[in-house]
Amino acid sequence: MDMQPPSHITDRLLGRSSRSDSSLTTSSMIRTGIWSVCYFAFYLAQQIAELLAPLLLILGAGWYILPHIVNAITTSAATADPQARDIMNHVAGTLPDHLQIGSHLVTPGSLIFDGILLMAIAAIGATVSALAARNM
Repeated sequence: MDMQPPSHITDRLLGRSSRSDSSLTTSSMIRTGIWSVCYFAFYLAQQIAELLAPLLLILGAGWYILPHIVNAITTSAATADPQARDIMNHVAGTLPDHLQIGSHLVTPGSLIFDGILLMAIAAIGATVSALAARNM
């Protein structure tokens, strides 16, 4: 008794493909393409967020702390030369507490919040890009 494998197995071994195999390959390629685009988009968002988040946090914290440091120096220099005290008061008065850039109001607190928000976006981007890489 001669046992031969089913025809779909011999077709694959010999390199012949049927119509269902080609549609399976096409859908697999489309699926891989979609996951690749998702991986790229979320990985790019992650990289940009990781670059800008520390910058915004440092700028916001520095902008928040600088007026307090200048005021501390000004009050400790009360016994100093009156001209030096006037210069320090002038410097303390010129530090803005907010900036209006177009229609956007930028404050130290908003920069710190944006930095934390970008860190959350980086974490989401890392998670989704890992999922996309796993599904490719």
